[in-house]
Amino acid sequence: MFHIASEETYQDGQIIFEQGSSGDWIYTIEGGAVELYKQVGAEKIVVDVLQPGDLFGELSYLAGIRRTVSARAVGATKVGIIDRNVLDNEYNKLSSGFRMILKNLVLRFEKTIESTTDPRLRRKSTRTPKALALSFKSKAGFIKAFSENISTGGMFIKTTKPLAKGEALLLKLKLPDVSETLKIDSEVSWNRTKTSDPVKQPLGMGIKFIKISPEDQHRLKKELLKVKQKLKP
Repeated sequence: MFHIASEETYQDGQIIFEQGSSGDWIYTIEGGAVELYKQVGAEKIVVDVLQPGDLFGELSYLAGIRRTVSARAVGATKVGIIDRNVLDNEYNKLSSGFRMILKNLVLRFEKTIESTTDPRLRRKSTRTPKALALSFKSKAGFIKAFSENISTGGMFIKTTKPLAKGEALLLKLKLPDVSETLKIDSEVSWNRTKTSDPVKQPLGMGIKFIKISPEDQHRLKKELLKVKQKLKP
């Protein structure tokens, strides 16, 4: 689909480009994965984890701005750099008015990233380290797993068989001291299918809760509150 001018390889954890740096090359992932993140003070905020076939770096090219995020290799990663001459030729075929529309769209998207990564606004519900038994349905059938870093809005599921990004699933969550299993319509926000550090970066997937009943949400909040109280020194 794209004409690749050159290819680069990175080891796990290597930085491809840094937030605030100049540069407007557009990359495509040929192997491995790329984590996009923002550094806000002392906090690192992951914006997305991209997989083979995904593009990144396009915001700087389209809007002529500095890098809005940092890009880091997750596992052994290979990226292709899209040929700039071919890209410029295709881009310059667009009318000046349409190019302005694209630039405004990109700048608006940049503002969205800034607001969603603001620690004051980013997360209304704090994630709590908690292992809970759960199961979810995949194409291969029901899979049993357990949760980590759960909140009332989502969780990380540690599993060697993560589902694809964007896939919908029915999550069945078992809480201690609650007889009924919580059933939550959910969606995969991101996944990690390869890792060189299974302890710090285990295989699994980030889950976003799409639909949860008020009763189940109340039960979940109650359980998380109990865990937080136990964690207090």
